[in-house]
Amino acid sequence: MSAGAAMAIREQGEAEAASFAQFLTFVCAGEEYGVAILCVQEIKGWDGVTRVPYAPSYLLGVMNLRGVIVPVIDLRTRFGLQARAPDSSSVVIVVRVHTNIGEKTAGIVVDAVSEVYSIAPENIKPTPELGAASDRACVQNLASIDEKMVMLLDIDRLVATCIAAPEAAGIR
Repeated sequence: MSAGAAMAIREQGEAEAASFAQFLTFVCAGEEYGVAILCVQEIKGWDGVTRVPYAPSYLLGVMNLRGVIVPVIDLRTRFGLQARAPDSSSVVIVVRVHTNIGEKTAGIVVDAVSEVYSIAPENIKPTPELGAASDRACVQNLASIDEKMVMLLDIDRLVATCIAAPEAAGIR
């Protein structure tokens, strides 16, 4: 094989790899969800939060992350799933998102982190029309991975609807 052919094959492979989207997947109440890996700032074990009076039930409180006060969202409660108090096996996924009021950092409490997947565009499908329920859940797409369905979240919208005033989050 010539050097030019080898370079062309390598460039084609790099282009194909670049077209794949990477998602961090996690489990919550037995279902698997995913968020774009570029939004994930870090993953932490559950260490408790400081509760905030009059916060919505899905907002567990806030944590101090190296001097930054970060709201912590219970995904189970936010999605109306069976409640389970966070414990030592729970994980906080710290995400950095874009909202109508600027960049925000938030923690999302989940049962467990699964893994990072590179998903080909043809394996990502739009969420079917399910009425208002899918809109409120912030499920942006569905992906077929290893014979299972993973719900890909619009993490920007999810966090905005949880921590911002409705008008600031673009919600009516």
